Amino acid sequence: MSGLMVLAENVHKSFGRVEVLKGIDLEVRRGEVCCLLGPSGSGKSTFLRCINHLEKVDAGRLSVDGKLVGYRQQGDKLYELKERETAQARSEIGMVFQRFNLFPHMTALGNVVEAPIRVKGESKSAAADRARALLDRVGLADKVDAYPAQLSGGQQQRVAIARALAMQPKLMLFDEPTSALDPELVGDVLDVMRGLAEDGMTMVVVTHEMGFAREVGDTVVFMDGGVVVEQGDPKSVINNPQEERTKAFLGKVL
Repeated sequence: MSGLMVLAENVHKSFGRVEVLKGIDLEVRRGEVCCLLGPSGSGKSTFLRCINHLEKVDAGRLSVDGKLVGYRQQGDKLYELKERETAQARSEIGMVFQRFNLFPHMTALGNVVEAPIRVKGESKSAAADRARALLDRVGLADKVDAYPAQLSGGQQQRVAIARALAMQPKLMLFDEPTSALDPELVGDVLDVMRGLAEDGMTMVVVTHEMGFAREVGDTVVFMDGGVVVEQGDPKSVINNPQEERTKAFLGKVL
């Protein structure tokens, strides 16, 4: 367990009568980049949201860094944690969404310092110093005073990544972070993510960017219909898939 950052065991999730996750088993080791591939509606984003308890699992177990997410175990029963306890655990898991979700009335700097000050109680000066360093890291040192409306989609997404990193997370979740971007803006965001991977950040990435998955991913997981169809290292899954469903999907996207 010591080497695992994410452990999913028979995870199920339904919305009404629709079973979206039908028993997901998955391991992500510390420092790994795990790329989740699959068609729309396969359960990838739902599973990602279950990792940080934005969605509650109906059955199974999900652990991050050896601790259950959103629950405590007593005997053989699970009890949901209070929202404050869950929020504390969630603060250690950074998440970047398809849409950037920036506060429109705050500058790039303001967006990045908000959570460390409010959630962690950091001083404004310390939070601002780290925020400036993070904005520089994502290539936006000259945009600290810009508002979201003054930034391109790619720049807004890089601010969103800096905002997530400002909480000093142990795990980063990316939900199709480039899908809402114009094609020419995708590369800048992927470059930032490559840098994070090189620095050893553990990442779970829902993506359709096959080049990124092949180049940066340590593990590729192909999901369809709420189950894991195939998983392994990128070269074997993407270049030489074994399952017919994987072959059909990759045949359409590559």
